[in-house]
Amino acid sequence: MNSPERAHVSESPSGIDLRVSVGTVHLKNPIIAASGTFAYGIEFAQLVDLNRLGGLVVKGLSLEPMAGASAPRMRETTGGMINAIGLQNIGVRAFVAEKLPELRKYQTEIIANVFGRTIREYVEVIRVLEDADGLAAYELNISCPNVERGGAEYGTDPTLVAEVVAATRAAAHRPLWVKLSPSIGNIGLIAVAAESSGADAVVIANTYPAMTINAHTRRSHLGSTTGGLSGAAIKPITMKLVYEAYRVLNIPILGLGGIDQPADVIEYMVAGAAAVEVGTANFADPRACGRLVEALERWCVKEKVFKISDLQGSLEE
Repeated sequence: MNSPERAHVSESPSGIDLRVSVGTVHLKNPIIAASGTFAYGIEFAQLVDLNRLGGLVVKGLSLEPMAGASAPRMRETTGGMINAIGLQNIGVRAFVAEKLPELRKYQTEIIANVFGRTIREYVEVIRVLEDADGLAAYELNISCPNVERGGAEYGTDPTLVAEVVAATRAAAHRPLWVKLSPSIGNIGLIAVAAESSGADAVVIANTYPAMTINAHTRRSHLGSTTGGLSGAAIKPITMKLVYEAYRVLNIPILGLGGIDQPADVIEYMVAGAAAVEVGTANFADPRACGRLVEALERWCVKEKVFKISDLQGSLEE
């Protein structure tokens, strides 16, 4: 487990307090690098001062290594990008042995993204991580197909959400964040199912199912035909989901989708987010998260916002 001293830092010399809390996880600022966009974190250490970040979520971890989807895996599109990485990763045991020891050297909060094709796999990944030091929380990716239920996504069915969250909650002693799918009719229904089953926070939201076609070849631009849309194009839609969930939840929300500038962070927090995760911006600029921390502090100075956590849920209606 991370020690309290690791996360609690004082205000900056400017007098701006960027500290936020996601339940019992205390962050020096609200900027977290999102899973799947920041590798395992240590690969970015030469480009970004990891100690400056509020936290980082590592690449999704499965029980066994996965090769991922066939190429091409990414395609730029209007206002963002579509990706079909296929959850490629080295597996949870290799992560604990090879990556986590290096991550422990940094003064930032490390969150492990966890996924599985069955509830048993989710639980087994958690059990492996429970024996390791250096993690602040788990983030459950429930946008995966449940092979035991005909391939239905966990995150689109409140009953499945409740089952996977309850099972992992029983296995985990660390805080449990649940990353929700945007492909549902009622975000509040799914979010409440996660909260009622033991989630400590929800992340809103994963990428939006999408596709892109080459008009000349009449083939998909992606090896997997379809993928997930992310970037600036999804920000207004996702922000509405954050706002709707904030009205019905008693646990923190992390906003994710189209964040590149300080105003993006502020808007998500005003809508109800306690912190944010930065994803697609890391592909355009690997230094995006570090840049955003610095820019956010300058924004707060200019706007005379001395304690950023005061902005959470402050939307005037």
